[in-house]
Amino acid sequence: MKATLPSLILLAAAIGVAAPAAAQSKGDWTLGVGLHNVDPKSDNGNLDATALELGVLPPTEVGASVRPTITFEYFIANNVGLEVLAALPFEHDISIRGIGKVGSTKQLPPVVSLQYHFANKTKVTPFVGLGLNYTTFFSEDTTGALAGTDLKLDDSWGLAAHVGVDFALSERSALRLDARWADISTDVSVNGVNIGKAEIDPLVYGLAWVVKF
Repeated sequence: MKATLPSLILLAAAIGVAAPAAAQSKGDWTLGVGLHNVDPKSDNGNLDATALELGVLPPTEVGASVRPTITFEYFIANNVGLEVLAALPFEHDISIRGIGKVGSTKQLPPVVSLQYHFANKTKVTPFVGLGLNYTTFFSEDTTGALAGTDLKLDDSWGLAAHVGVDFALSERSALRLDARWADISTDVSVNGVNIGKAEIDPLVYGLAWVVKF
């Protein structure tokens, strides 16, 4: 998806030139349907598995995942919206550098954000947002060096930032390119023993179709 974003931006800009911009007024609400990639930072921290006779492990790496997403935004004032992000469960491989894949997990990362849309006379409307992210992990599985063990990742609360651009397609619809950053930090335990914290802190980016009601 990273490779295609520049071309999508150019396409959206070309479409937006011929379309009127949609205003965001108090009482409006929007529905967005899209596809997003959760891309964790490259170094997710070290885990101390001394109690499991594995010692201090090399850096942990959590893989990326792409899933459909949906957003609802209600405008509490002109250009100011309260947005809720939901998605199908993301699935991530968990690897240890030099050892390989040791497990996987699924997660749901709902986010509630307060957003400001910079409405103007053009067909392009940038926006920024700040909110709260709750991530719940489930369906943990183990393989490789941790095969047969009970892996558990605790749920996480953290701040989330949002930035994006809407390209008007009509008075009521737009193509949205956006990116989020979320503070996701989870305690990791194996066989009930806490072996440290994984700092995931992903960048979430993608494309959505947004309709105003």
